Amino acid sequence: MNKKSVSSNGAATTRREFLRTSATAVAVASVAGLDISRSAYAAGSDILRVGMIGCGGRNTGAGAQALRADKGARLVAMSDIFMERVRSAREHIRNACPGQVEVPDDHCFAGFDGYKRVIELSDVVCIANAAKFHPFHAYAAVSAGKHVFVEKPHGIDPLGVKLMQKACDLAREKKLSIVSGLQSRYHPGYIETVKRIQDGAIGDIVAIEENFLRAPYGVTERKPGLTELEWQCSTQYHFRWLSGDDVPQSLVHNMDRASWVLGNAVPVKCHGLAGRSSMTDQIYGDVFDHHSVIYEFPNGVRVYAFCRTTTGCYDEVSSLIFGTKGRANLTSCVITGETKWRWQGNGDPYQIEHDRLFAGIRSGNPVNNGDYMARSTMITVMGQISCYTGKEVTWEQINASDFYYPPKPEECHDKMEPPTRPGPDGTYPVPIPGRTKMI
Repeated sequence: MNKKSVSSNGAATTRREFLRTSATAVAVASVAGLDISRSAYAAGSDILRVGMIGCGGRNTGAGAQALRADKGARLVAMSDIFMERVRSAREHIRNACPGQVEVPDDHCFAGFDGYKRVIELSDVVCIANAAKFHPFHAYAAVSAGKHVFVEKPHGIDPLGVKLMQKACDLAREKKLSIVSGLQSRYHPGYIETVKRIQDGAIGDIVAIEENFLRAPYGVTERKPGLTELEWQCSTQYHFRWLSGDDVPQSLVHNMDRASWVLGNAVPVKCHGLAGRSSMTDQIYGDVFDHHSVIYEFPNGVRVYAFCRTTTGCYDEVSSLIFGTKGRANLTSCVITGETKWRWQGNGDPYQIEHDRLFAGIRSGNPVNNGDYMARSTMITVMGQISCYTGKEVTWEQINASDFYYPPKPEECHDKMEPPTRPGPDGTYPVPIPGRTKMI
């Protein structure tokens, strides 16, 4: 995904470039001083067994970051819908983290039920697969007494987000860590910028503009021999029953930052406009290619949120906060107006989140991001449903709803029929705003 991060001079870089160039950087807010060699895990071993549920690009990166966070961490089990992904990720992480990968072939699992064995074999579970399964797998891992890192979004529908909240609550009760892939909260530059905004550097906030405009993510041609189910799982970002579409997938980062700046507030209501313009071929599945959502917050502040996945168009990833005394570009860590300030520093939030996770496990002080991960995801779910239905959606409505994209995660299996199929023209049916009903 073409996410932009910030270096010490405030220049924007893509997420891929950021991860590549900062993989070995020392995180500003990391816990490098913690001598984990002198600390034993609660079970009486210096080794923390790490398992991966999902072996695509994101979890391959997360798995390596988990191992870099703790020299006593060992990758011991991996699962994905496709065995070829498991083996490819295993080789990649083995090369990136020599001596920390101990995954024999019989600890490599393929299919919908592979997550069960990964949880059984692990102390720490990294979850980054189709977002439909994030709450279900997180809850299963926490229920089994395992610490969790789980990528965003933390659900794709109201029922799923509520299950993720239950997972966070249960983790707190069981004194387990659950860390969110909403990495903005771990970016030292963002943390300082938000603090200055909340301290009044730009005056009272008037409006916020959130942008995530890019080309389609993860587009792949259909390989010969794949069943319809395998094809949809191989390109899961383009099927809403698996991904939830682009407002939860992409704008969740933006809306998490907007909510954070506003004191972790939630919107009163929202209305959205969205559809498909040019990304309509079969390879784009049944998701929309542009979304606009207007959120109204309790203090009257409106957040204008835009995402687009269209080739050949203007791209921008930004969080722009407008105040009575100036403005802030949060993703560049810059404040202008009466106060002029630019953050100078370095830090890899993708690594920091794992550093904090493992430090919390070693110290016996678990990290729980449940105060924002489900809330920020629900904000985007209400926006997505407003786009699909063409209706205004209130915070009360979305939280009262138990809507979900069928089938439920626990009902999915390797022999199932996918819930959507292409029509006679080869394209998949999509929601029709004004006619589609969800809540």
